[in-house]
Amino acid sequence: MRTPGLPDSAPSTPPYRLKLMLMPAFSFAGLGTILDSLFIINWLAQEPRFEWQLLGLEESVMASNGTPLAVEREWPAPHTLDEVWVLASFATKSYRDDTRLAMWLRHCAAAGANLGGIEVGSDMLAAAGVMQGHRVAMHWDNREGFAERYPQLETSSELYCLDRDRLSCAGGTAIVDLMFAWLARHVEPALLEELRNHLLERRQRDGTRQQLAADPLHHAETSAQIRRVLRHMRRHIEAPLSTAELASHAGLSTRQLERRFKHELGVTPMRYYLWLRINRAHRLLQQTDLSVASVASAAGFASLEHFSRSYRRFFGCAPSSDRLQSPEAPVLPLRYLPYRRR
Repeated sequence: MRTPGLPDSAPSTPPYRLKLMLMPAFSFAGLGTILDSLFIINWLAQEPRFEWQLLGLEESVMASNGTPLAVEREWPAPHTLDEVWVLASFATKSYRDDTRLAMWLRHCAAAGANLGGIEVGSDMLAAAGVMQGHRVAMHWDNREGFAERYPQLETSSELYCLDRDRLSCAGGTAIVDLMFAWLARHVEPALLEELRNHLLERRQRDGTRQQLAADPLHHAETSAQIRRVLRHMRRHIEAPLSTAELASHAGLSTRQLERRFKHELGVTPMRYYLWLRINRAHRLLQQTDLSVASVASAAGFASLEHFSRSYRRFFGCAPSSDRLQSPEAPVLPLRYLPYRRR
């Protein structure tokens, strides 16, 4: 039997050349999903339909789970490749000004290569200026910060987007769905069906499907009236409303609204509202270069002192100390999650 992916004779068609740029703290699981899919296609076809190469800013890149991977620091000439995907999960703010990477990505685009961003890899593409006129699927936890940085781009909460010569994926298990959709452009249906069999995955979510975060807005047991209040809160983050104003919007008395929130979410309306505002601040602090004062204002805090005090209570640090989204950065303790315990 031949070695999988390495035929004895020349392939019937030249391999499709995909380069994967791994940013520090990328998702190891995401990379595995991509590479396993490509490997299995090569193995099933008994010829190298795809060839790939791992690239990086340094000779070794550490994944978010602490696994180091050797990569190529010398990147190929743009005209010698077909497609480039950037994989990133954390700390992209530290690399947006990397002129070498931005220039190389722009040259790849000019040479006609397709480009893709996996999870927050799209941040690096946007920073390089190669996503104009394309829709960008962004993970729900990063969408607000991304939209703040790149207001000229159409940011989507879809699972993934295949938009002509650009692709973007929110990450997680959506990468499996993306691979099926992307491979459908490159391989025959029978080969794709066999890949599904080997991955034990018969389902495929459409890219336009919306991400469903752990949010009461997506809980079937959340009543229509409370959903209406939650949406109203989100529309009025910068200028928070009173409990009475929220109750009036829902057609409830203040006391009824408080009882309904306690029953359905386990917290008071104002507690939930504060959680929304603090979370906006958390994302803007970590994902943008806005000043602490600007972030406080965007989260509805008129007093910088009040904002700092509230932030410390939730995250255990000053807002000025939480300026980078990294695996080591503070996260919201579980005891503050405003969901009714079941």
